Amino acid sequence: MILKSPSLAHVLIIRPGSTEFDDQQRIKGSLDMPLSVHGEQQVDRMARELADVHIDVVYCAPDESARQSAQRLAKGRETRVKVVDAFRNVDHGLWHGKLIDEVRRNHPRIYRQGIDSPEDVCPPEGEPIHEARERVTKSLKKCLRRHRDRVIAIVAADPMAAVLDSLISGKELHDLWASELDDGSWNLIDRQQ
Repeated sequence: MILKSPSLAHVLIIRPGSTEFDDQQRIKGSLDMPLSVHGEQQVDRMARELADVHIDVVYCAPDESARQSAQRLAKGRETRVKVVDAFRNVDHGLWHGKLIDEVRRNHPRIYRQGIDSPEDVCPPEGEPIHEARERVTKSLKKCLRRHRDRVIAIVAADPMAAVLDSLISGKELHDLWASELDDGSWNLIDRQQ
């Protein structure tokens, strides 16, 4: 499914800087953690890379690393930061805190499913990816409608960032595990019609 927004030109999807769990390759999911020192450096690098981009508004997930990243990116700009609860990361249930490698070793079938068809993955006592996609769709549409013909940024951790990217670009989700390690990065989705 691709979201239709007839005149929106550009959306920046920004992955927050890393936390201690990210640095250790642990599954953070919906845990609320601050940026690590490395994460702060990543956000400062992204702020320099995006310094010449006029961003109308920065929407962010409610977790601490996303809020810290959004505030650092907005610093020195005339840009508002708005927290959107629906952009909170996927609840990984009993996987919170586990090493990704532990899931690979102990649950090889589920690990493989996360590569081949991530929308079907449901962590034990967690949130299925397809439900997270449904949860975020309405709020995303609202954000896109409000800022036609402008550049907006959305700061959210993966895999939520990958879900948002997929909804906006129309691309399929791929490799849940690779996206778990994709912190401190950004991509621009060009929506010119």
